[in-house]
Amino acid sequence: MTKEFLATIFPSEASIPKSFQLHEKIDQREYLINGELISWQGDLSPVLSPVCINTGNGYEQKVIGATPLLTKKEALQALDSAVQAYDKGHGVWPSFTVAERIEHVEKFLMRMREKRAEVVNLLMWEIGKSLKDSEKEFDRTCDYIVDTINELKQSDRRSATFQNEQGIMAQIRRVPLGVVLCMGPYNYPLNETFSTLIPALIMGNTVVFKPAKYGVLLIKPLLEAFRDSFPAGAINIIYGKGRDTVGALMETGKLDVFAFIGTNKGANELKKLHPKPHRLKSILGLDAKNPAIVLPDADLDNAVAESVMGSLSFNGQRCTALKILFVHKSIVNVFIDKFNAEVSRLKPGMPWDPSVGLTPLPEPGKTDYLQSLVDDAKQHGAQVVNENGGTVIQTFFYPAVLYPVNKKMRVYTEEQFGPVVPIVAYENLEETIDYVVDSNFGQQVSIFGKDSAQIAKLIDAFASQVGRINLNAQCQRGPDTFPFNGRKDSAEGTLSVSDALRVFSIRTLVAAKSNETNKGIIGKIIRNRESSFLSTDYIF
Repeated sequence: MTKEFLATIFPSEASIPKSFQLHEKIDQREYLINGELISWQGDLSPVLSPVCINTGNGYEQKVIGATPLLTKKEALQALDSAVQAYDKGHGVWPSFTVAERIEHVEKFLMRMREKRAEVVNLLMWEIGKSLKDSEKEFDRTCDYIVDTINELKQSDRRSATFQNEQGIMAQIRRVPLGVVLCMGPYNYPLNETFSTLIPALIMGNTVVFKPAKYGVLLIKPLLEAFRDSFPAGAINIIYGKGRDTVGALMETGKLDVFAFIGTNKGANELKKLHPKPHRLKSILGLDAKNPAIVLPDADLDNAVAESVMGSLSFNGQRCTALKILFVHKSIVNVFIDKFNAEVSRLKPGMPWDPSVGLTPLPEPGKTDYLQSLVDDAKQHGAQVVNENGGTVIQTFFYPAVLYPVNKKMRVYTEEQFGPVVPIVAYENLEETIDYVVDSNFGQQVSIFGKDSAQIAKLIDAFASQVGRINLNAQCQRGPDTFPFNGRKDSAEGTLSVSDALRVFSIRTLVAAKSNETNKGIIGKIIRNRESSFLSTDYIF
């Protein structure tokens, strides 16, 4: 493969398959506040696709639409709507029974599934995600919603009983926390966003939702579903630059929960703006620098296959991606040869190509940033060891495998979030342990090998440093029933289907001395359905 071959990677307009063409720009002006879709008449922010069009005379990055550049005024209107809808816990949405909230979420899911093709196409065009992965993200999100509903049903069934301890009878239930600001990432703008948004809603909180910086238009097909499925003010959706909108929301002190997936720097800056940070509950998914450690006795074919997918799936633009590979010096040369061979088999192309393995990058300036990491590594002794590594064509960056990497290089500690793969040759296990212990991040680690004693040593060293240790497999989030968290600067709070319901709620109980008078009162409340909290209803 040569740079000339890469020069043909971008299509002409006519060569794009008809089923994936965008026939006209999507100038979205609608935003959702208090149950109404409001048409914005102000400035719009253009949405550029990572896909460039080959005009025959050069390349043009395709503009696929625009979104509203809302201001502080509209953001505060959305917040006021959420505050009023919550009404200190007495609003319509938080007062609904669990069964009633489930009905509304099920209605939304039904409407959402009708928009699958449209959302999948926009995922491809907006962030360059392959057709297969875009379909997987949509379907996985729907499955997550179903699993969330089922988990809430089970939780509510457990809560429908009374406990009797030391002469005190009590019913313990989970209730909402208040008003939530929900912000998701561009790399999984549907799945990871909804992994906080849906649990927040279904637990009775009201939400202000601001879509990711990239992957914004794909929310447009779902706006009417949000409007029609939930009471006014339960969900409010705004757009615009974060500095013009999100900061103003924080400064009011009216937010009770901050659900954010992005950088720890961004999270820290926003949290500081809240006047009562001790009252702000944060659920954060942040940066990561997940290492792979390949032991001398590792199954190299498996280690290579998992490391290639772990480091380059969706071009390495995943918080769970393998960001640095530690390979024992006795096998590092063989590992690199096999690794490069696998990388060469990844097909560069457009997202709709069914066999594509590498696609363009959505972030403006990303290729320049990645090139700066490569140049820095070269200055400190590394080489690009794979053929054509680091080749750039417009928004496309061909993976660069760097070796030997050392701690003088930025890429040794800096999260690249893209297709640059640093490889470090190590001699002693302590070198890898020190790396993880000294790192500012602590999400996951992958260990490849067969020696149980060495693996056990690493497990015990890393159990207090990261949220998940993967054996002979790449780092990953799923299955969604498993806890997803991190330490240090990588996360705050735990997400999984069950954990998410817990982090967006708090346990509250009604307790009384277990005597005949109190039993009579509580029995009457339950029989006459006088309370939405005290209930022994069983949700099927």
